[in-house]
Amino acid sequence: MKTMVLAAGRGERMRPLTDHTPKPLLPVGGRPLIAWHLERLAAAGFTEVVINHAHLGQQIEDTLGDGSRFGLAITYSAEPPGALETAGGIVKALPLLGDKPFLVINGDIFCDWNVTAARNALAGDDLAHLVLVPNPGHNEKGDFALADSRVNSEGRPSFTFAGIGIYRPQLFAELVVGQPAKLAPLLRKAMNAGKVSGELHDGRWVDVGTPQRLAELDQELKAQP
Repeated sequence: MKTMVLAAGRGERMRPLTDHTPKPLLPVGGRPLIAWHLERLAAAGFTEVVINHAHLGQQIEDTLGDGSRFGLAITYSAEPPGALETAGGIVKALPLLGDKPFLVINGDIFCDWNVTAARNALAGDDLAHLVLVPNPGHNEKGDFALADSRVNSEGRPSFTFAGIGIYRPQLFAELVVGQPAKLAPLLRKAMNAGKVSGELHDGRWVDVGTPQRLAELDQELKAQP
């Protein structure tokens, strides 16, 4: 199974840290944030990773290279200034991802979800499988409802989308390559059709979206043995 790590965001909430460094390369626990994802993927036996980028994207390529030092083969999907939003970025990268289900991980999160579960996550004709987490203080209302392993756009209990999903290419069939597009409308449409499964991850998860959260995670990781 191929994996895409999303790394094209500008990181506005992280400024001024992201004025000269792309958010995925910000150091946390002694290594770039994105390196935690790459190491976890390699340890789980994944080998092919696609990384999209826009803001200061060349720095990402120069730092990570072809992925061989992680035991991975990394290819890159460059986007124009301003990027293409999540779904637009995925559509542009589809030629690199192929015609089988693939795993997508937001590059600006930290999570200990067992990525090996991605290989068997999609069943039947489902178009997507989402990893949800308990709602953090900055998203108390949550994003989607989860009941009996099915995800719905409305209902209770509602949880926060972790930024981790497994998708079939068909989910993006109606989008135009090169046009910005958000992921949430596609997911809600698939949910209304009953084609989105999900699970609740109650382990460690951080949306590393602000300098404060970055600093707190950095201290936490450095304190671990």
